[in-house]
Amino acid sequence: MACKPEVLKHVPLFALLDEDETAVLAGQVELRNFAPRQRIYKIGDPGGLAYVMLSGRVRVTTVDQDHQEVLIDEPTHGEFFGFASMLEQTPHQTNATAIEETVCIEVDRQDILVLLQRKPHAGMDMLSVLARQFHASQQLVRLRASRNPNEVIEEEATFGERIADSVARFGGSWTFIIAFAVAILIYTGINSTLHRSAWDPYPFILLNLFLSMLAAIQAPVIMMSQNRQDTKDRLRGELDYQVNRRSESEIQGLARKLNSLGDKIGDVEDLLREKQSGDGA
Repeated sequence: MACKPEVLKHVPLFALLDEDETAVLAGQVELRNFAPRQRIYKIGDPGGLAYVMLSGRVRVTTVDQDHQEVLIDEPTHGEFFGFASMLEQTPHQTNATAIEETVCIEVDRQDILVLLQRKPHAGMDMLSVLARQFHASQQLVRLRASRNPNEVIEEEATFGERIADSVARFGGSWTFIIAFAVAILIYTGINSTLHRSAWDPYPFILLNLFLSMLAAIQAPVIMMSQNRQDTKDRLRGELDYQVNRRSESEIQGLARKLNSLGDKIGDVEDLLREKQSGDGA
């Protein structure tokens, strides 16, 4: 089906093209309609064609080393898929399947070559859009990259927060408890032995002052460390939630595939029954 120039104007990849360039490209590309569950291309197919989404829904997936299907992208209106293989003239490394009734612009490598031959400046306009999307993808990867939450928090920790963690770590250890008990025993033992010459005789008022000051300082420092631990736990919980969401999506995908297989098996059974009925007649 031929594509109208007005349709290309609403595609970000071709938004910077002028009217003449758009008209040339519209004369080359085609509109393709895909039925629900129709495979657009699969891994290993020749990468001569790429597609731009106009309407509907498409899932772009690949298969990992464990032979599990991994969702790569679900392009929306104006987004493209399959362009890398088309430009490199290499086999597709992903699967693309229409989830519902879908309309796409089918772009051939030859279509791009014709456009560049007739309108060389159109190449820079398209490269500008591709570069913008490439930078946006890089930013998305940086933001969504899976990292250890402890490493992320440690990198952002201030000097005071690091000291608070060290104080809380040492204050909650047997080393601190034993050392503190030994120091108090030595302190009280010396002052008890010196009697009237003691600098802090019983009931050890100076020692109580020091202990009160230590507790007053140590308590908020430990609370600072606990707040940081709460932040770590919250970040871990968010990461676990994201993993659970992805797992749920994969399970739903498997359920859809099983339902699709069941429907196809039912269609095959109906065809066999019709054939047997025709043979019997």
